[in-house]
Amino acid sequence: MSAFLLDASTGADWQYCEAETKEVYRRSEGLAVATFRMFCQGIFSSNPDFPWQADFRGLSQLKLETLAAGFQVSRDNPLVGLTGRLELLQRLGNAICQHPLLFGSENQRPGNLAQYLLDSLVSGVKTVDCAKILSAVLTGFGENWPGKYAIGGVNLGEVWRHRALQGENLGDEFVPFHQLSQWLTYSLLEPLQELGLYVVRLDELTGLAGYRNGGLCLDMGLLRAKDSAIFEQKYLPGSEVVVEWRSLTVILLDKIAAAMRYKLDLSATKLPLVKILQGGTWAAGRKIATELRAAGVPPIHIESNGTFFNS
Repeated sequence: MSAFLLDASTGADWQYCEAETKEVYRRSEGLAVATFRMFCQGIFSSNPDFPWQADFRGLSQLKLETLAAGFQVSRDNPLVGLTGRLELLQRLGNAICQHPLLFGSENQRPGNLAQYLLDSLVSGVKTVDCAKILSAVLTGFGENWPGKYAIGGVNLGEVWRHRALQGENLGDEFVPFHQLSQWLTYSLLEPLQELGLYVVRLDELTGLAGYRNGGLCLDMGLLRAKDSAIFEQKYLPGSEVVVEWRSLTVILLDKIAAAMRYKLDLSATKLPLVKILQGGTWAAGRKIATELRAAGVPPIHIESNGTFFNS
């Protein structure tokens, strides 16, 4: 869970050197390895007898200097949005206390969500809809995601406005991405299956509108900018350029999936979108970006404060 929260844009200058292997990692890979090492060191746990866990006290009481040391941040190795990442983790610790049904009433941990899903099954039934997992994620972590908009006091999460969308209903102008929530849902599938659950209706989730997938679409020529000046500027996550780019990425991911299934003569059941994302488009987007641009930066530059999930 912590790895997802921390995976926002790092900036082009940050890197992480893994002490155990001496390997150097950057961007999403660096954040993942650094977070895993912090987890192994018990940084997210408040109980020294159980260091390999993330609990509400360990998260909510985390200090900036501890997180900075874990990420090897220094004057020569700056990490974009370090304070924003800390605030997200602290909010996570507070958020899980608000949902005892999902995260337990004692020793509240994000990992208790798996037990909730197991307990919610009808006796003798071992199948769970993918949408049910996403619903639990949105409910349990919804207040933690950085959101700009709310309806009826409810944080809408990762949605953005686009002026081309007009309608008579409240919220018609919003484009819902929920990238982190869906990414977390996808990542829970394998662990839940190892617990004996059979996850069905995977097609109820969309592709992930991050800069790796979106970058692939631009770098491969599937998308073309009407004005090349777009690549020379920086944009906030809510800018129409970014919202439109991400929206088109979601659409194209479905088309890429259909083309791959046709090419390989596989059904959606045999080759679901989640496999295409992780092993295909995301990895390809990263590889092509590294070949085209220094440090593998995305083709469109997004300003980040560490709370926008754009990998």
